[in-house]
Amino acid sequence: MIDHRFDPSQADGRWQRAWEEAGSFVADSTSPKPKSYVLEMFPYPSGRIHIGHVRNYTMGDVLARYRRMTGHEVLHPMGWDAFGMPAENAAMEKGVHPAGWTYDNIANMKAQLKRLGFALDWTREIATCDPAYYGHEQALFIALYEAGLVYRKESAVNWDPVDHTVLANEQVIDGRGWRSGALVEKRKLNQWFLKITHFAEELLDGLHGLEHWPEKVKLMQENWIGKSTGLRLRFKGSNFDEEIEVYTTRPDTIFGASFVAVAAEHPIARAVGDTDSAAAEFIERCRKGGTTAEEIETAEKLGYDTGLKVVHPLTGQELPVWIANFVLMDYGTGAIMAVPGHDQRDFEFATKYGLPITRVVAASAEDAHAPFAGEAEAGEGILVNSGFLDGLDVATAKQAVVTRAGMEGWGEGETVWRLRDWGVSRQRYWGTPIPFIHCESCGAVPVPSDQLPVTLPEDVDFSVPGNPLQRHPSWKHVACPQCGSPALRETDTLDTFVNSSWYFLRFASQPADRAFDPEEVAKWMPVDQYIGGIEHAILHLLYARFWTRALAHIGLLEGAEPFASLFTQGMVTHETYERRSAQTGQPVYFSPDEIDRAADAATLRADGAPVTIGPVVKMSKSKKNVVDPDMIVARYGADAVRWFMLSDSPPERDLPWSAAGIESCGKFVQRLWRLFGQYDQAAEGEDKALARKTHQTIAAVATDIEALAFNKAVARIYELTSAAEKAAPSAERSAAIRTILLLVAPMMPHLAEEAWAAMGGSGLAVDAPWPEVDAALLVEDEVTIAVQVKGKLRDTLTVAKGLPKDELEALALASEKVQRSLDGAEIRKVIVVPDRLVNIVA
Repeated sequence: MIDHRFDPSQADGRWQRAWEEAGSFVADSTSPKPKSYVLEMFPYPSGRIHIGHVRNYTMGDVLARYRRMTGHEVLHPMGWDAFGMPAENAAMEKGVHPAGWTYDNIANMKAQLKRLGFALDWTREIATCDPAYYGHEQALFIALYEAGLVYRKESAVNWDPVDHTVLANEQVIDGRGWRSGALVEKRKLNQWFLKITHFAEELLDGLHGLEHWPEKVKLMQENWIGKSTGLRLRFKGSNFDEEIEVYTTRPDTIFGASFVAVAAEHPIARAVGDTDSAAAEFIERCRKGGTTAEEIETAEKLGYDTGLKVVHPLTGQELPVWIANFVLMDYGTGAIMAVPGHDQRDFEFATKYGLPITRVVAASAEDAHAPFAGEAEAGEGILVNSGFLDGLDVATAKQAVVTRAGMEGWGEGETVWRLRDWGVSRQRYWGTPIPFIHCESCGAVPVPSDQLPVTLPEDVDFSVPGNPLQRHPSWKHVACPQCGSPALRETDTLDTFVNSSWYFLRFASQPADRAFDPEEVAKWMPVDQYIGGIEHAILHLLYARFWTRALAHIGLLEGAEPFASLFTQGMVTHETYERRSAQTGQPVYFSPDEIDRAADAATLRADGAPVTIGPVVKMSKSKKNVVDPDMIVARYGADAVRWFMLSDSPPERDLPWSAAGIESCGKFVQRLWRLFGQYDQAAEGEDKALARKTHQTIAAVATDIEALAFNKAVARIYELTSAAEKAAPSAERSAAIRTILLLVAPMMPHLAEEAWAAMGGSGLAVDAPWPEVDAALLVEDEVTIAVQVKGKLRDTLTVAKGLPKDELEALALASEKVQRSLDGAEIRKVIVVPDRLVNIVA
């Protein structure tokens, strides 16, 4: 009998040390056991683990521990996605070195993860900012270059004129740099690219084989890759000598074309700007405008009439050529055939500038001249106002135009992709140096393998914006590896998405002399279960899929897909607390630690005055609605926190944080501890119903964990716990208590170890196998029968399953409750539903 409370402040650390000393979670690549590679997306070392991290890693941890209990050799590693702008921001704002700031954060976050008892193989820990990691990345980059999958070219980029760096589209917010707030400009820079488009068809086709990926993620990737078939056609100049080439996915609407629009960077536009100052001014305005597709879609459509005209290839009509701010040079040919009636951007533009809007697709011929209701129409139905296409459906008309264009020589059918090659150059210090040297005679030359890694210099200056590598007095000055002449290192660093595109391979194999050993990687890959946020659905996951294909292409890997199963968890949310600033009228937020919360109100602890309770939203530093995991662990213990992360909400949905919820989980930990204290190995007696419930729960919880349906597993454990608490002492009750311990061991590992030791278990609970299921006990041999009189429930009967109808009827009629209800009334009919119901009609 246990006569004290479970004390997590003592137990948690004790068992964490025991696991570490035993090497419990060190993966053995030589093990004959079936492998299981469980991985959560590794974190950026920002300084603190947040509750969202805790939920993510708890899910993976439960699965990893469960797989270990079911006889698998489990690889469950952890590392740090450690390069990136936040470290440089800290260097500029706090006067610290990015490396020191990053490694301090890693130490803090690692300690936090350990306090939560995650079953991680720390012997394989990596940090992407470690030269031992990024040196191998440089070697892989060179290998891809030598295979023709890396190239350098001049390209338009988003340029932050304050931070002096290229920004990804996602870092441009309302046309401004995400950090500086400066208006972003378009510039032409020499950039390094990875040829992801070489694998576009493979990446698209591969999605069909990912049976254990969320459909929404696959759809997002499919749309991002964006395969489309259409027509590449050429408009001849009417009052100039050149042609303008455009691509359209809707060649059927060609008779609705009323103008041609070119991007501000298009050669035609530049040529006009050379002799027309107004055009040049408009082009400069476009250059400083929005840079992302989303911004351009929502911005006001602006244009400049060049005065040039082209000839429509089918009608012979002249169409004006405009420079338009919504046409992107990097998409298609940088020029479009504008069909205002059936494209909303074109419609807005044509409306603004008084250009013709013609209907060429309608529901029926009678609607050929129906007016537009203030916007473009999708273009579904039959062709109208389109000469030889009239009456054709859209698909037939598309093919008819492609065929005619080919016959007459002004166009040809073509398949195009939305996917663009991946520009990986970043003008930043804290990233992987791109391993190339620029020589005036030899061009761009790879750094020789014996000079890798190319490490970052430590003596850098962040006092002014821009890339410190470019300003460094000596680091970039080297001799050309080929001719020995003075040359310059590449001062751009790699996009940090490169770091996370192959880290799972380095987790699987870590030789000193190369990135990984293919044979060892083959033992672990693909990752059996990958867990992370939906925000990584496209870029990270697509880039990782590309890297595995690229490395297979050059013979370093077998297999294409890195992640066999993907799970995207929901966020942890919390209500917000705010007051409006008297000076600015803007909200001032307060953290939950500053608030006293009542049933329907909240007050600020500092002054006792009320605050407004805001909506339940994703935890964020800006709204201060974050919960510090360390404080919760210190108060309730790691197991209560882990249990809360698994309870209530399905894991794919958001989980609202609640003080009452974590309090309840803390109480359940103590409730289990009391139950475990009632374990009696010598107990006798029989409880067949509890035995059946126990084995049904074992099977169901196993199924739930495999499906990552942790909330269902938790609910079943609650049910079995209640049943065991109510049962009389017996051998089956003791077996149920021991089973509950093993069922919660992946979820509450510290409590399980403490109870295992108290029960006299052999070794560590973490090494105990998952309880076996007696298949015979999964089959119900008794059922509960509802007995109704005149449609109302009057009694229930527990009987043998499959009892014949006549026996069920006799038992029901013999019931005292039924007889009282009938009160002598004549029975007109008895309806018997075997194993479910007896309904007596009187």
